[in-house]
Amino acid sequence: MEAVRDPPMSADNAVDLSGMRVPYHNSKNPFLESDLKALEPIEQFRQWFAETCNTPGIKEPNAVALATSTPDGKPSCRMVLLKGFSKQGFRFFTNYESRKGSELAANPRACMMFYWDHKDRSVRIEGAVEKLTEEESTEYFQQRPLGSQVAATISRQSTVVPDRNFLADQAEALYAGSENRGQPLPRPSFWGGFNLVPETVEFWQGQTNRLHDRIRFRRPAPGEKLDEKLTHVGEDGWFYERLSP
Repeated sequence: MEAVRDPPMSADNAVDLSGMRVPYHNSKNPFLESDLKALEPIEQFRQWFAETCNTPGIKEPNAVALATSTPDGKPSCRMVLLKGFSKQGFRFFTNYESRKGSELAANPRACMMFYWDHKDRSVRIEGAVEKLTEEESTEYFQQRPLGSQVAATISRQSTVVPDRNFLADQAEALYAGSENRGQPLPRPSFWGGFNLVPETVEFWQGQTNRLHDRIRFRRPAPGEKLDEKLTHVGEDGWFYERLSP
């Protein structure tokens, strides 16, 4: 069935989305263990990310949903931009006093989810989060366009403001400072980077019949006994296994 792009509203104002369905890959094009480009997740992610960057129609392949929570389990989620990755982790930058910054300070764990619809793929990354060094945060901040530096400086992210002009006026005042014309601003102490250190990384590829392909890399638990029928030894200390969709 083709996707319903303008779903009808019932008399009680409920919107039925049950008819929204688009095809993914078919059973002749599965994502198998033999299709892995590497037996550790960082190189596998790099390969998928490179393919996504070269796929027309994907505007920001580094856009990622970042989920955090309070220590008592109240979750929140927002979109951020990935600004680098390596075997050490996945980097992003933000206001440390924002909701996500405050939640990460109190509960330094997070989950990232990339969804690349033109490829029918997603990647989920879970792990502990640590702050980048002052030097790393400053180096990136000074690479940003002046407008982005201004916005980061004036915005007390996630706080309530009276209207947009309140922010626009502050931005204009900062721009107007002659010492700031064309010169990078100093990085605010409340703004900087985080690094998500992966403990599990799941690669998902959609199937039209909903028997989606899911291959998860994870770190072994202390003292874990490997079931060789289900779990495989990868590289760099990673295990990998197939999950039911």
